[in-house]
Amino acid sequence: MHLIHTIYEPRGEGHHPTILALHGWGANALDLFGLAPYLCGGRFLVICPQGPVETPIGPGAFGYGWFPLTMGGPPDMRAILTARDQLIAFLETALARYPIDPNKLIVLGFSQGGVMAYSLALGEPERFSALVVLSSWLPQELADTSSPTADRERLPTLIQHGSHDGLIEVDRARKSVEILRSLRIPVTYREYDIGHEISPRSLTDLSTWLQEKVLSPIVMAK
Repeated sequence: MHLIHTIYEPRGEGHHPTILALHGWGANALDLFGLAPYLCGGRFLVICPQGPVETPIGPGAFGYGWFPLTMGGPPDMRAILTARDQLIAFLETALARYPIDPNKLIVLGFSQGGVMAYSLALGEPERFSALVVLSSWLPQELADTSSPTADRERLPTLIQHGSHDGLIEVDRARKSVEILRSLRIPVTYREYDIGHEISPRSLTDLSTWLQEKVLSPIVMAK
């Protein structure tokens, strides 16, 4: 497979509900791996690919990202869409290699990984059972590439953000919610008294939401 990755596989055989977890700028494939045992009691297979863009984070140390930073300028849509194509190819290989339930596939992203999660879910909403975005934002330019479909309007989406986030201001998350609602995407928004991070409370809320929306949705009788 062309992207380095880590994988958490639950006990038991068969195809598992799966989370494709995308890390933020300067992190690596291990960054979100530790969440796996705490999400719905470890019932999800969690696969964490590593971004292809290498960046120095200290003397002799490197982290990774999905596309180059533009330092406050407009996003590089070509780079974002190139990274999306790489992730789509990675996901196709992962679906063939690992016991993934394609009918319960979630894309989750933190920070820059959240932009990539948006790009995947808005590009192919029919592929995913849910979208989760943590401490991130939706560029308007990326939203403009989305075409209206019934699948998009059925995609449950959770956004979590810290009100004291010093890297990605909370107003950008609030604006993202407005954009999603204008696209008729069903959004749950949760704001926490934290910075650019995942807290025990936000993790518990995420687990509860996944249980409700993915593992045990209500099925209405015809």
